[in-house]
Amino acid sequence: MARRPRTGGGRAPDVFARGGWVPMREYPDSDEVDFAIVGAGAGGATLACKLAEAGFSVVVLEAGPFWRPLEDFASDEEAQQELYWLEERLTGGLDPIALGGNNSGWGVGGSTVHFSMISLRFRPEWFRARSLLGYGVDWPIGYDELAPYYEEAERALAISGPLRYPWGPPHRRYPYREHEMNAAGLVLARGAERMGVAWSPVPLATVSAPRGKSPPCVYRGFCNFGCSTNAKQSALVVWIPRALRAGAEVRDLAMAGRIELDAAGLASGVHYRRDEEWRFQRARNVVVAGYAIETPRLLLNSACARFPQGLANSSGLVGTHLTTHAGPGVWARFDEEIRWNKGPPNMAVCEHWNYADEGKDFDGGYAFMSQGPLPRAWAQLVATSQNLWGMALREAMLDYNHMSGLVAVAETEPRIQNRVTLAAKRDRHGLPVARVDFAYSDNDRRMQEHARRFMGRMLEAAGGRDLWSSEDTSHILGTCRMGASPDSSVVDADGRSWDVRNLWICDGSLFPTCGGVNPSLTIQALACRIGERIRRLSARGEL
Repeated sequence: MARRPRTGGGRAPDVFARGGWVPMREYPDSDEVDFAIVGAGAGGATLACKLAEAGFSVVVLEAGPFWRPLEDFASDEEAQQELYWLEERLTGGLDPIALGGNNSGWGVGGSTVHFSMISLRFRPEWFRARSLLGYGVDWPIGYDELAPYYEEAERALAISGPLRYPWGPPHRRYPYREHEMNAAGLVLARGAERMGVAWSPVPLATVSAPRGKSPPCVYRGFCNFGCSTNAKQSALVVWIPRALRAGAEVRDLAMAGRIELDAAGLASGVHYRRDEEWRFQRARNVVVAGYAIETPRLLLNSACARFPQGLANSSGLVGTHLTTHAGPGVWARFDEEIRWNKGPPNMAVCEHWNYADEGKDFDGGYAFMSQGPLPRAWAQLVATSQNLWGMALREAMLDYNHMSGLVAVAETEPRIQNRVTLAAKRDRHGLPVARVDFAYSDNDRRMQEHARRFMGRMLEAAGGRDLWSSEDTSHILGTCRMGASPDSSVVDADGRSWDVRNLWICDGSLFPTCGGVNPSLTIQALACRIGERIRRLSARGEL
């Protein structure tokens, strides 16, 4: 059944009430709003909130639907695949990236409606990776500049975390207490302690105690398929309600196709398709927040006579330096029952190799976490990694409650040949399909092999046996990198295009390097900072 937009008529869904609505301000397309934001995920939703609360008029265009968590998020792994970006894309290169659930989102809230809620800060030295660690490239901002916005995001998301996190600079305690550790997390803890390595409960964006209309997590384990109780603090339930209250308009099922420039070479608005009709929203500023594939796709598809290579692309770098997090996994059987599906999927973490610079044969770092796949996802992994099928797969699945495993979030090098381009093929909107090409470097492969060995030793130390490994990738980042120079970056430290001064980017495509942790907290911290920078620039008449 074809979906119809849910927002309009002066209202938007109330994410906290079945069938409920909240008032929403609306702007005609002909109104020149202060900001048109493309994308309502971690970057776009956060920035929409910050800008609306600062008094700007804001319209958010989101390609996917406006979810109602209490009604739409079923306990059904198959049905919930609709939370991912499933529009056609082409993937290639020596190591093609599987596109879908692990690296995309579709709908208001973006991938934060199905993310694992892991909320870790970057290691401070990563912002000076080239200068201090000798690899990658430096960011145009330092950790100290972002630290206040990390804290702002952690407060907004009501992060539940340990009293003291063992890595990184000290910071204020997390707003909520850590969650009770599940058995899969205790396996990591046991192995780490026997190896003399630090571990920690994962700081998670799901509340451990009531927060407003959000109940505490009930540990049902469906976090990666949409939280039906609203314990998860996604952008859909945190930033979007605030943005609406502050006067932002959110248009769901509104696919952006092209950014228009005026005669002066400034962005004048966005062409978008909604209800089978192409429309044009006028805007004084345009923000692209479609994440690391859709953001370069829109910029490249907005090529014009003035910018024939695409917008913000005088450097030729739009779409390049794509990075992902490699996800080598190691799995083991335990004599005792683990029942790893109980609770959030990743409850314990080890960041030892993010902070240790000695004794490794690679640049960069990786974290790894305990795991809790649901049966369908586990069967898929066993079938594809172990080549089991039929009765052999059924017998392997009988061990489900005795299994435990560790999966890394491993940094990959930013390389110009890993990139997003436009294919000749067209999608249902008539827009060029994105093509994603990726290959690991030798350094990437050494890091993954190191991770497999170390995680395997930890599982054996914890009492696991019959070990086997798997491969995967997760987050996609870095295709519109921020930097200090128009020759080596797409935007400046504020996410502002070097070429079109009223065109901005605010999502994971900004990352010059991807670090060895999940990126959502850093994306939201960057969005908070960009929102504050825009407010200050406006106050000085510098927009």
